[in-house]
Amino acid sequence: MRALLLLLSVIAVGIIFIARLFYLQVYNAPSENLFEDNAIRKVYDYPKRGYIYDRNGALLVSNQPSYDVMVIPREVEPLDTLEFCLLLKIDKEYFKKTYDKAYRYSPRLPSVFLSHLSKEDYASLQEKMRKFDGFYIQKRALRDYQTSIGANVLGYIAEANPQQIKKNPYYRMGDLIGKSGIELSYEEELRGVKGIKFIQKDRFNRDLGPFQDGKHDTIPQQGKDITITIDAELQKYGESLMVNKRGGIIAIEPSTGEILTMITSPTYNPNLLVGRIRSKNYTKLHNDTLAKPLFDRGLQAMYEPGSPFKVLNALIALQEGVITTEEKFVCRRGYNYGGAKPMGCHVHRSPANMNLGIYESCNAYFANVYRRIIDAFPTPAEGMDTWSNHVKSFGLGNYLGYDLRVGQKGLIPDAAYYDRSYGKDRWYTTFTISNAIGQGEVQATPIQLANMVAAIGNRGYFYTPHIIKKIDGVSSIDKKYTLPKKTTIDSRHFEPIVQGMFDVYNKGTAKWIQVPGIEICGKTGTAENFTKVNGQRVQLTDHSIFVAFAPKDNPKIAIAVYVENGYWGARWAGKIASLMIEKYIKGEITRKDLERFVLGGSLEEEYTKPYSGESFWINDHSELQVIEIPPEDESGQE
Repeated sequence: MRALLLLLSVIAVGIIFIARLFYLQVYNAPSENLFEDNAIRKVYDYPKRGYIYDRNGALLVSNQPSYDVMVIPREVEPLDTLEFCLLLKIDKEYFKKTYDKAYRYSPRLPSVFLSHLSKEDYASLQEKMRKFDGFYIQKRALRDYQTSIGANVLGYIAEANPQQIKKNPYYRMGDLIGKSGIELSYEEELRGVKGIKFIQKDRFNRDLGPFQDGKHDTIPQQGKDITITIDAELQKYGESLMVNKRGGIIAIEPSTGEILTMITSPTYNPNLLVGRIRSKNYTKLHNDTLAKPLFDRGLQAMYEPGSPFKVLNALIALQEGVITTEEKFVCRRGYNYGGAKPMGCHVHRSPANMNLGIYESCNAYFANVYRRIIDAFPTPAEGMDTWSNHVKSFGLGNYLGYDLRVGQKGLIPDAAYYDRSYGKDRWYTTFTISNAIGQGEVQATPIQLANMVAAIGNRGYFYTPHIIKKIDGVSSIDKKYTLPKKTTIDSRHFEPIVQGMFDVYNKGTAKWIQVPGIEICGKTGTAENFTKVNGQRVQLTDHSIFVAFAPKDNPKIAIAVYVENGYWGARWAGKIASLMIEKYIKGEITRKDLERFVLGGSLEEEYTKPYSGESFWINDHSELQVIEIPPEDESGQE
């Protein structure tokens, strides 16, 4: 009886196991088992990537068909390598290197063996590939850029690297992924979702058809189309103005924070990074260590902001109640203090009140204003921290939080910074006097300066700059882009500053670059330019800076232009800003004289001088000293 009971138990358990195995393997095979099964071939169906449009509906990026030769290493049978290589127009070295790489990734999973075949190549290879077990052709979509502009904005796609594959199991060897710009920032929205087909094979490795009638197959989900805030026409115009010049232009719509243009120069055609030529072209661009076309100067280059920074000091002084708008300071072609080297200043009327100080950019006036701010507190450290907090409320000295993946914090020093440099309680206001005119330790990126001037145009608040306007199927963009951020300055203090910036165009340093019919508020700037060579501080040609917003009331555009080695503010940056503003507001250019000057102008001779290409990213803070500003001439030089 016991023997019979034992036998029945064994039989029952056996039946249960067999039934379970039948259920798992035949009736309801899970996808992970399908991936392991040698008798089933897995074919991914890649979705079309989402299209990208500009703010006015112009198509910027679409797709084009492409074909990849895929390999599953453990399914490869002995083959005529010479015939195979001739067929694909590759050599044996490529064959071995690529096959070994695919095998190391996974013997059982498909990998790209040869990418980006043309439609003509695909037509001639499709039937012949059946002779080579373990190899097949897979269709996918490549990007098709409908424009030659905005490479730094749009970005590019390329094969996912091992680190990205390890981090995100969605990607497999050979999958394409956004690497920069919009393609990177909105990768998940643009890529869609891959589909997959399971194909049953026989013992001769021939396809029999869909496994279980396609029960486990999934269809691809197309990527979402997106609309970005860039104005393609304005972007194209700005890039043309920056030909043969280096620098960055950022334009923002103050009422929304939408980025209208994001220009870096030199730039490149985005079509250079598509298809089989991508790797070769990328290497060439990457190795250009002088022009650095892959370096986004609008977002990444940190510069001394120069005279545009002065208006923040005026706002802080009004907020802290240490000056009035009519209080005057004497200027004797500079600012002298103690036995230190004087801070130079160009010739203008003296004494200067706030309005004249802004529109004629008096260094002596702002040196006095800055000292009033810092010295209003019991210690320089308390004054410095108060000043620093006010400046940072305009978005300087930290990441702005925009929706692109590159950027720099810039630098707005505080008391701790100078404590590290000089020692605690061992420095005074005069040690930091260069902050009065936006030089010395202060550093900012062009997008930070554009955001700063947008906040001034709005009289005390700004929206986080962003490049996304609409995502197909999504009701609204991230709320952080629609909530205003207030500065620490009361709105009542902005009108005299706005008037001063308006007078920069009426009778100040930008009076020669007025635009008929548009009330522009701006500020010119010149920043001395240094680099280090063999431990020695070498001075190069000054940078040209300009910030502006227009119209004066309810501004539609705020802009920052930075031209490396561009001499003074009104010479290059001011002219470019005026043309960009007129182009955006009027849709046409009436100042043809300005346009001819800028379009025909070149600074290439400046960039061929020794060391000039090194200056924009090397910022020497080891010597904290007063910077002398060159005199202004009657053409509006600052």
